[in-house]
Amino acid sequence: MKKNKKGAGKTVLITGASNGFGMEFAKLFAKDGYNLVLVARTEERLKALGYGLQDKYKLEKVCIVTSDLSKPESPQEIYDEVKKAGITVDVLVNNAGAGSYGFFHEKSMQSDLDLMQLNIISLVQLTKLFVYDMRRRNEGKILNLGSLFSIMPSPLMATYGASKAFVLSFSEALAEELKHTNVTVTALCPNAGNTLFFKRAGAEKTLAANGMLYEPEEVAKAGYKGMMKGELKVIVGAISKLEALSTNIMPDAAVAATSRYLMKEVTKNERVMK
Repeated sequence: MKKNKKGAGKTVLITGASNGFGMEFAKLFAKDGYNLVLVARTEERLKALGYGLQDKYKLEKVCIVTSDLSKPESPQEIYDEVKKAGITVDVLVNNAGAGSYGFFHEKSMQSDLDLMQLNIISLVQLTKLFVYDMRRRNEGKILNLGSLFSIMPSPLMATYGASKAFVLSFSEALAEELKHTNVTVTALCPNAGNTLFFKRAGAEKTLAANGMLYEPEEVAKAGYKGMMKGELKVIVGAISKLEALSTNIMPDAAVAATSRYLMKEVTKNERVMK
């Protein structure tokens, strides 16, 4: 297969690359010739994905990094491993993240701390480490995975929604700081996707999980396209854009109530009829 030269000689680092949006990002970058640094907890799945894409698209290099970004030491370890390998990261995709379903007062303190470490602190640490190098070279791209919950509260997933609000605010602020450089920052804010997210969060019985779900390929393509164009915020799909617009019109209490309705558990029959 003839190699697309758009990303020839460049490297992307993708966290949470073993499934869902991360896997689809890996496919898109590989198709355009980018070398891959794939990060996740599951080594076997990463190797199957990475080396399969390397063979298919004749990539020069694929680096597999097994790491749990809910651990405070992981971002620095990832950065050190990449630097030791002599790899220059041209694009950083902070895709790894997790949710946790239930009333805030009933969930364990540690589960919320782990979520914030993964969704917020590790994302900031990786960005801090790699953006310094990008700024020095005056070239690079960063994509941070937000959510439609970045712009609305999320009762029954309160810590998750707040973490994604942080991601959007952080991305917008960093983009402004870097606007006179050749380093861009994009926040991808998708609606519910057909991934393992709801199952892992314990929210697979909710209305949101059993409603309209965007396919990972669609979300990744929109984010990839927006990032390549240097867009600041990418919301996927016309319905999601209308939902985002409505949050500026509806009273805050009504937005929160709507979000809570979407997170209610539905019956088995309702799930079958979706």
